[in-house]
Amino acid sequence: MSAVGPRTAGALWRSASLAVALAVLAPLVGLGWLALGGDLAQWPHLARHVLPQAALNTLLLMAGVGALVLLIGTACAWLVSAFEFPGRGVMAWALLLPLAMPTYIVAFAYLDLLHPIGPIQGAIRLLLGYDSPREFRLPDLRSLPGAIVLLGLVLYPYVYLTARAMFMTQPANLMEAARTLGESRAGAFFRVALPLARPALAVGVGLALLETLNDIGASEFLGIQTLTVAVYTTWITRSDLAGAAQLACAMLLIVVALLWLERRGRQQQRFGAAQRMRPMQPRRLYAVSGWAALAVCALPVLLGFVLPAAYLVAETAKRLSQGQWVSRELLAALGSSLGLAAGVTVLTVVAALTVAWATRQLASAPNPARWQARVAGLGYAVPGTVLAIGLLTPALSLDAALAQLLGLPGLPLMTAGVVLVAACAIRFLAMPLGGIEAGLARLPPALEQSARLLGESPAGTLRRVHLPLLRPALAAGALLVFVDAMKELPATLLLRPPGMETLATWLYAEAARGTYEEGAVAALAIVLAGLAPVILLARQRSDGEEHARGAGTAALPATFATASSAQGALPEVPR
Repeated sequence: MSAVGPRTAGALWRSASLAVALAVLAPLVGLGWLALGGDLAQWPHLARHVLPQAALNTLLLMAGVGALVLLIGTACAWLVSAFEFPGRGVMAWALLLPLAMPTYIVAFAYLDLLHPIGPIQGAIRLLLGYDSPREFRLPDLRSLPGAIVLLGLVLYPYVYLTARAMFMTQPANLMEAARTLGESRAGAFFRVALPLARPALAVGVGLALLETLNDIGASEFLGIQTLTVAVYTTWITRSDLAGAAQLACAMLLIVVALLWLERRGRQQQRFGAAQRMRPMQPRRLYAVSGWAALAVCALPVLLGFVLPAAYLVAETAKRLSQGQWVSRELLAALGSSLGLAAGVTVLTVVAALTVAWATRQLASAPNPARWQARVAGLGYAVPGTVLAIGLLTPALSLDAALAQLLGLPGLPLMTAGVVLVAACAIRFLAMPLGGIEAGLARLPPALEQSARLLGESPAGTLRRVHLPLLRPALAAGALLVFVDAMKELPATLLLRPPGMETLATWLYAEAARGTYEEGAVAALAIVLAGLAPVILLARQRSDGEEHARGAGTAALPATFATASSAQGALPEVPR
């Protein structure tokens, strides 16, 4: 092979990776351009009447959800890691089940379950001897505390997942040393185990807060005017795109603050671990203590998954038993969801593979392309509404140029759903990218060196050597992207083509109309699809636990990488 071949191939990979990074940055640039170039006439009204209350509600919601997920996730992770009690094996994976339940579906279910004449309040009144909601009723779920509780019950697995990976690999001698020095078991937990787990907790809480900021369905269903809801209503209801962009810039400030806090929570942590250190072994709990631990772990699973899932199954069965079959419109929404998810998955995995392979190929170059991988992962930190507004300006410009060039009427890219697919691909790119980079890091450079000595090109080496070895990482990343694309609501609401409905937008419309019966069918389909990555995560967690128990703390990096990259860990801010 000539000397020009590798250089040309490197330039092609660098160009492709750069194109992906620029595509991720384009919505942020477009957002700033739209906010600065728009009419500022409405800004005084937004700044006086919309922004203060929306920002306050958003910060209070995030503070409450952050505290709740930290409490539930850390407590459950410590119980299943440090203790042996009845049902511990089931709880270890069941605590992940709320990940299959999008926040807007939980809000949708509980609004009907906790309605004043709904089944739960009706049963309570029956037990207490009351006849009417006027005599007894629970506090209204449509409130800020109600939103905090519901979002916390769904999002705590982010903290549980990362904290569990850290707790199960902490060396036993550290806790034993603390006990020898006179600390109680509780004192050893708060002074040794918890500080060591702070990096994992920072990642988990950061992910939960980003999901809270991205939420639009649950907040609107529960009547909470957050920044996300304000951006949506400013654009759709008031037809003020520039005002929505200006509010979206305020949301970006919160995102930057979250990323900074997450990095601050991890940057001063340093760990030293010897080989083959003995991991912590669970201590058996007997009698009341064991059943109490089971109850603590089972309660968030019951409230965050079992009750809403049982409601969806019951409502779907009721509809089908009455002969009301699934409508054609709902089947069309299912087909649109599957088509959207398939397109997003293919585009996202190809882009992630391009960036990861370019980073590996150019690692020894004078200016490695690592910054492109970091930029490519930033889309996960941008809420869907912000991404949609930022992408609109460059997409419309490209659409108009393409229509003029090809002589097509209207906006072909918007109408065909290409812009929606691109927006979802940018948002979910971090998920497969982390897994692919971790998979490539485990493959020794000698493999490609041998292939190159045998005359294979970089592209041929990737196709014939690395792709077969990367199949597990590619499959896991594709599965996560597919399911998240099926349940994506904010970007789909704003960028979907006219006349197109997905399961998520169908459910949103049904809830807005108050028709819960057919909405339950769409919600159940989304939940069933969401169970697939939860099963995958449970299997990975089980494999990682067995490896960690056998290899001690030497397994910490691999186990923690599995937990964080599988859920799209917070991307690093480019320095």
